[in-house]
Amino acid sequence: MVETAFLITTFVTLLVVIDPISLAPLFVALTQGMTSAQRRGVALRACVIAAGLLLVFGLFGDALLAFIGISMPAFQIGGGILLFLTALDMLFDRRTQRREGHADVVEDPSVFPLAMPLIAGPGAMAAMILLINDAGRVWTGIVAVNLIMLGVVALCFVLFLAAGMIERALGRTGSMVVTRLLGMLLAALSVQFVLNGLGAIGVLDL
Repeated sequence: MVETAFLITTFVTLLVVIDPISLAPLFVALTQGMTSAQRRGVALRACVIAAGLLLVFGLFGDALLAFIGISMPAFQIGGGILLFLTALDMLFDRRTQRREGHADVVEDPSVFPLAMPLIAGPGAMAAMILLINDAGRVWTGIVAVNLIMLGVVALCFVLFLAAGMIERALGRTGSMVVTRLLGMLLAALSVQFVLNGLGAIGVLDL
């Protein structure tokens, strides 16, 4: 029997780490110019892939990273660098420029950066590993943690579906302003991933 306190802790932890509410405007910025159908496809793919990654990392993350010789701090630093490159694209509007130059080609952000590292980021992956270890790796605890994770990812999907309404409320100019602002926040988040990784290996005293 899984304790109620553990279930609440698991839900709050994953909700804070994944942060679906903050991801909704990022989804708007990353899918700017797409049709509603294209956005639904991107949202579905991103959430399914992210859920699969979190499931795999929760069950096999420790063993997988140890097997290939990658530490969690190294994973955080690598994810932070990749996320920073995406932030640069948003800040300098490179994604829009590429779309205008290739009108018939729509860039798909569902795998990167939406599924990973925004939804299934280093923090979420580490949280899954720690939560399942805290559950004692008994089947009831594993099932409970994964069901809660799926619920949080489903909340991401619901908020992504509302992206069109968010974009219409902002308008063209508002969307451009929000894209730049979120690019700055995304850059800061990516740097924080790197700092966390460096702090974990003792390079920085955070």
